[in-house]
Amino acid sequence: MTTLSEPINYNLMKHRFRGYLPVVIDVETAGLNAQTDALLEIAAITLKMDEQGYLLLDQQYHCHVQPFEGANINPDSLKVNGIDIDNPLRGAIPETIAITEMFKMVRKAVRDNGCQRAVIVAHNATFDQAFLQATAKRINAKRDPFHPFAMFDTATLAGFMYGQTVLVKACQAANISFDGKQAHSALYDTERTAELFCTMVNRLKDLGGFPPAANN
Repeated sequence: MTTLSEPINYNLMKHRFRGYLPVVIDVETAGLNAQTDALLEIAAITLKMDEQGYLLLDQQYHCHVQPFEGANINPDSLKVNGIDIDNPLRGAIPETIAITEMFKMVRKAVRDNGCQRAVIVAHNATFDQAFLQATAKRINAKRDPFHPFAMFDTATLAGFMYGQTVLVKACQAANISFDGKQAHSALYDTERTAELFCTMVNRLKDLGGFPPAANN
């Protein structure tokens, strides 16, 4: 005897992104080479769904990071992000602590949402993913919760949705306030990127693009 399967509840995070939990990431660095240049700041924001299936910001993690021994420091990059690596007020912590604590937060969010693993959401995501993976490998991090190659790139998605690929312009097109003076702060950029991603996903839902009409 055959039984009808229960309808999928797309208002649960575990069913929205193929079992992945989106986690928005931004890094500030001392260069463009993930293998040789220092990671200086990292922020992460997990996402959740409300009862109607709309995506919302949830938990956040942010810290300044000490350059690893022998790391390359490009002065031009420091001019862009405004980081003074010798300023004791940065409160920078070693990479081992920074990544381990962030992974703990993400793993808990994955469990709480019934997901299988996390997936990076970032603006020009290959850059952030490369630095996160290089750092995790350097410190021999255990139980990396992120998918090894999948990612959601908000630059690509915003280009599709709004015709804009620059973060500030994409936010403006989505009616999200953006303070240019706070740009290149990992936490601020992560917050804006998270808002942008949620806005695009929720707009798609309102337009009827997801979930499939048969399951509405």
